[in-house]
Amino acid sequence: MSISRRQVLLIGGLGVLGAGGAMVPLGSVEAKSASRISDREMPRPFQTNFVRAPFLQPDATGTDPSDGAPVNYYSVVEKAATASILPRLMTPILGYNGIFPGPTISVDQGTKAVLRVRNQLPSQHALDGHALSTSTHLHGSASLPQYDGYASDITSPGFYKDYHFPNFQSARTLWYHDHGVHFTALNAYSGLAAQYHLHDPAERELLPQGRYDVALTVSDAMFAEDGSLGYDDNSHSGLWGDVMLVNGKPWPVMKVQKRIYRFRILNCSISRSLRPTLSTGDPVVVVGTDGGLVPTAQTVASWRQGGAERYEILIDFRKYKTGQRIELRNLSNKNNVDYGFTNKIMAFDVTDEPVDTSDPTWDRIPTSLAANNEAMALQPGQSVATRKFRLRRNDTTRMWTINNDSWQDVIASGYKKVVAEPALNSVEIWEVENSSGGWFHPLHIHLVDFQILTRNGRQPFPYERGPKDVVYVGEGETVRLIMKFTPHAGLYMMHCHNLPHEDHDMMVQFRVSLPGHDYDSDDPMTAAKAVWDDGPA
Repeated sequence: MSISRRQVLLIGGLGVLGAGGAMVPLGSVEAKSASRISDREMPRPFQTNFVRAPFLQPDATGTDPSDGAPVNYYSVVEKAATASILPRLMTPILGYNGIFPGPTISVDQGTKAVLRVRNQLPSQHALDGHALSTSTHLHGSASLPQYDGYASDITSPGFYKDYHFPNFQSARTLWYHDHGVHFTALNAYSGLAAQYHLHDPAERELLPQGRYDVALTVSDAMFAEDGSLGYDDNSHSGLWGDVMLVNGKPWPVMKVQKRIYRFRILNCSISRSLRPTLSTGDPVVVVGTDGGLVPTAQTVASWRQGGAERYEILIDFRKYKTGQRIELRNLSNKNNVDYGFTNKIMAFDVTDEPVDTSDPTWDRIPTSLAANNEAMALQPGQSVATRKFRLRRNDTTRMWTINNDSWQDVIASGYKKVVAEPALNSVEIWEVENSSGGWFHPLHIHLVDFQILTRNGRQPFPYERGPKDVVYVGEGETVRLIMKFTPHAGLYMMHCHNLPHEDHDMMVQFRVSLPGHDYDSDDPMTAAKAVWDDGPA
């Protein structure tokens, strides 16, 4: 795919946002707007009510005959729809069940899930005519390779694929999103993203549940004159919109009781990083990272959050006055492009609604949460190999690479080329260096949870001292990660989650190997192909 710097994606048409500009990030700048909608149509902070994504109910339940485990069967339809984001104009989107974010899936540890994803998108994209094929990745799940959303394992319009998710891991915030080869950024930006919550008994006992367990899917967008989404990825370096969305609404306001709330914050932006903080200056308590609960709760005033990272935090509203407004603000980070209101995310208005004090989590801030997490228990002495990876942009081809390799190289090899081949159940240290300058890279390693050992030779930030599957590799930073390659053998991807980088072509693969086994029964390109969908629309 080739999109010039100032082409624009309008899901329902075409338009132009501007012209000119450098091929590197503009840095953290102050600008009025990236959108081309009129001032009358431009949303303003704190004018809309907070909404929650609906929970997806299973179509059926059953039992896996292989092990007797319970199974929930779900289905979603990928389709074109419209969303009410702006004050008066409707915005065309691509969404799971036609909404953005898509419906949240919530399951208990030990209950397997089969998710049927039906591609009923238009046959061609409005921008350049490419086929709207998709691949669904449950980000954070230790799925078999053929159900992991392998980028080149695509489902074309008119087909469906059943994805099997094991759900044996500890409680965590996952999310499912499109991972189709070379079009992940466009498709996720257009709306193909949703949260997925895995619960376990320890988490249910320690942390708020139900209405006090709140999913926040944060993203940014820009808009064309007619209210359609605009797309400008700055020569594939990244897209930074001027409108901040939470669960698809611009800068919403949530009413809260005087109690402790748990927020699952997913940075769903395709490029923008966040640095959230409260307007009161009060700290929040980090209780979960990508891979689940942290061993010890961490109190922080702000935290750096790249694309695809999830942080679970507790905010204590007990001491605030009725009617008081607390803003969740964004301090931003180096090499974002910031606009007039991107320093705000959402707001909370404190009410006098009676609090149910029989719920023990209403005033509980636990300190110890996950004492037996396998990833966090790993020690450097267990490692059998140390591998080094360098993140950079090739000066000649202008492609994004990992150790000078790209997904183009993987495709050219017939999906055989790998950058590493760790043995099943082995422990390794991976050192990741970003010395190319100008960009930060949120690096995602599929299959595994890892522990961040060091950042530039020092301890990781307090808020990232929990199991992770995305690591923010900032400008000039080197991180050391330790991970155990379990529980599956096969091919898995590693890529930058600045999605224009991934699409062009900052993605490679590794193979978790079974010595002496040449045939791969779980080959993601052949083991579970999509099926023609002759069911009802």
